[in-house]
Amino acid sequence: MTTGSSSTGAASGPTRIAVLLAAYNGCEWIEEQLASILAQARASVDIYISVDPSTDGTEALCARLAERHANIALLPPAGPFKGASRNFFRLIKDVDLSAYDYVAFSDQDDVWYADKLDRAVTTLRRSDADGYSSNVVAFWDDGRRLLVNKAQPQVRWDHLFEAAGPGCTYVLTRRFASAFKSLLLSQWDEVQRVDLHDWFCYAYARSHHYSWIIDPTPSLDYRQHARNQVGVNNGVASARSRLRKITDGWWFSQIQLTATLLDIHSPYRILDDDSTKAKAWIKLAFSVAHCRRRPRDRAMLFAFCLLNSITRHR
Repeated sequence: MTTGSSSTGAASGPTRIAVLLAAYNGCEWIEEQLASILAQARASVDIYISVDPSTDGTEALCARLAERHANIALLPPAGPFKGASRNFFRLIKDVDLSAYDYVAFSDQDDVWYADKLDRAVTTLRRSDADGYSSNVVAFWDDGRRLLVNKAQPQVRWDHLFEAAGPGCTYVLTRRFASAFKSLLLSQWDEVQRVDLHDWFCYAYARSHHYSWIIDPTPSLDYRQHARNQVGVNNGVASARSRLRKITDGWWFSQIQLTATLLDIHSPYRILDDDSTKAKAWIKLAFSVAHCRRRPRDRAMLFAFCLLNSITRHR
């Protein structure tokens, strides 16, 4: 396993995959997650772990696991990151990706299906795409299970408004991962303001003409608990939380930041121009079919934009 900036090239033989795992207070779940990654079929996997300074002994546990498994590496302390996004960006920056055929993102608390990576690689090769994500099955401690469907057909501007599904399902080709890393390094200070690494990664792919596949077949069990940073959008409390992120300006500020950093020239960037704001909201309202994949999300965005066109009209 290698970290740093050396360039070694991919080795011949089995498909080599670097799994980047961001952890924080994950002692309760991380061993089960790592076991599911180590059990992946038909892939040579190296796991790189970056731990945001934790209070439950996550660092010590990961250090012991790294000593036990030659293909697990714990990166030196570099936090606090204060969020998964900056932790993942650190992993992308500090791990030498040049020796791998593919790069996968991993959360600390899920359970991967044994064919997750094999299915992703097969799909990428068959479709000649550079990015892959999939549906997941959310599960709770009380035994509830729910298919989380993010595999609706992609639309023209969806990448500006949403991710391609949970980032823990993402698998990237070396070509795309290297390009994304170069982008991060070139704007390192600015990208620290990005709050969702998976959304930003998908936006970079689509806006820079990399093909992306969203697989309707779930690839993992997506654990739900009180400490999820994002979690599944299910139920009234979750809907309220996500609506607050829209109404308090966070969501649109992230859209604007993404558009600026990635130089995305969409017809919706005029939302930050006060002189045309009412017209801009109306334009966006009647363009929701080009902005969100799921009908429910389109309806919510439509209603919110119309409301803003009225309340913010000069």
